[in-house]
Amino acid sequence: MPLRVIFLGSPAFAILPLERLVADPRYQVAGVVTQPDRPAGRGKMPVATPVKQTALRLGLSVLTPETLRDPAAVAALAELRPDVGVVAAYGEILRRDVLAIPPLGYVNIHPSLLPLYRGPSPVAGAILNGDAETGVTIMLIDAKMDAGPILAQRAVPLPPDARTGSLTHELFAIGADMLVETLDAYAAGAITPQPQDHTRATFTKLLSREDGIIDWSQPAAVIERMTRAYDPWPGAFTTWRGAPLKIIAARVITDRRSDAPPGTLLDTAEGLAVTTGEGLLLLETVQPAGKRPIPAADWRRGLRLTGGERLGESSEQ
Repeated sequence: MPLRVIFLGSPAFAILPLERLVADPRYQVAGVVTQPDRPAGRGKMPVATPVKQTALRLGLSVLTPETLRDPAAVAALAELRPDVGVVAAYGEILRRDVLAIPPLGYVNIHPSLLPLYRGPSPVAGAILNGDAETGVTIMLIDAKMDAGPILAQRAVPLPPDARTGSLTHELFAIGADMLVETLDAYAAGAITPQPQDHTRATFTKLLSREDGIIDWSQPAAVIERMTRAYDPWPGAFTTWRGAPLKIIAARVITDRRSDAPPGTLLDTAEGLAVTTGEGLLLLETVQPAGKRPIPAADWRRGLRLTGGERLGESSEQ
């Protein structure tokens, strides 16, 4: 008999493990749980999560409770009679009454090498830290966030140009492959869950828009990592003459220094650069307020610099 699975997930990258489970005869997806439809776009019309859209296309039963704290939602999960749950960025911490439903518990795909980078933004955390590698962990969920025992883990190189959006997709593609093999072995008793070393744990937080504000007194290397870690959201941004300016892509110039205050725009042989607390940051792609992303060279051609002007200053300065 196939293993009865309930799948909990919401964003686009969570589609990958859902499709792998549906395509594998060892599993029967008894139901999908995802976040409710939310207003989106200019018209603020309700839009289903990518996982819901995929589940309906695949003919799966879908539950969209406002919260799994609702006893009716818990009862609806229990009625699905799952053997095991799979969680891939669902969007809510599971309480004990939900955790108790499947006999085999819940298996989670986490895009980091746990116990490193527990929490909601592990990929951004690894990029911000300048790590040389990252990875995927398949783990059992317990009452504490991302602290459950590990079933499988795979390390991969973290490219120096990695961006959170594309890297997250790549890691969940790896996680989907790991999941279908790990889940079968775990259900058969062929895997002994390994406790995490909690003394090595590091933590990430839910990102806010304020995290993307550039402090030009930081080193250029830190700001460059921000442009990749905060892509697609919240982005790395500053202001120019009082209007928002997003820095989408940049490169660190290590062999040059300037005595100008941090945030000062400078013309260099390579292009338009910005002084920072340590080194220069060469701007490659920017997005002025209300416009599409453009090459920094094109943006520079439209400027009339008076000398000494700085990013991040208010329009009154």
